[in-house]
Amino acid sequence: MSSHSRCAACKFLRRRCPEDCIFSPYFPSTNPQRFACVHKIYGASNVSKMLQQIPDHLRANASDSLFFEARMRTQDPIYGCVGIISRLQHEIYASQREMAITQAKIAFYTAKQAQETQIQQFQDVEEASGSNGPFHMDQPSFDYHCQGPEFL
Repeated sequence: MSSHSRCAACKFLRRRCPEDCIFSPYFPSTNPQRFACVHKIYGASNVSKMLQQIPDHLRANASDSLFFEARMRTQDPIYGCVGIISRLQHEIYASQREMAITQAKIAFYTAKQAQETQIQQFQDVEEASGSNGPFHMDQPSFDYHCQGPEFL
């Protein structure tokens, strides 16, 4: 037996763990469930082949991804990761829609406040000058009342 302890993969497969074991850095003996989950979905041979085809500096991320995808596939055998991605995309869409509605409400109320401020300023000027401004006694005055957007 080698001087280092066997990795989770070699323990699971009940084999000797060589010094250059492809699984050892990514499936430590302290976390045997990690390899068991990946093995259940992909199989040890396929995982070994995938890791060997990936550059060394990317293998840790690849093993993390394989574990995550395998875990999601065991939790949701039909959709796996795609189910999570779909739910998250739906949440993003709903949040974007809610944000657009909120921004529209803010724009509406900001414009309404600006209009009310202008009307009040106009009325203050009229009262201060003591005249009807551009309106004559024989012309009716119109009050403009804002109605909110229909979707509000």
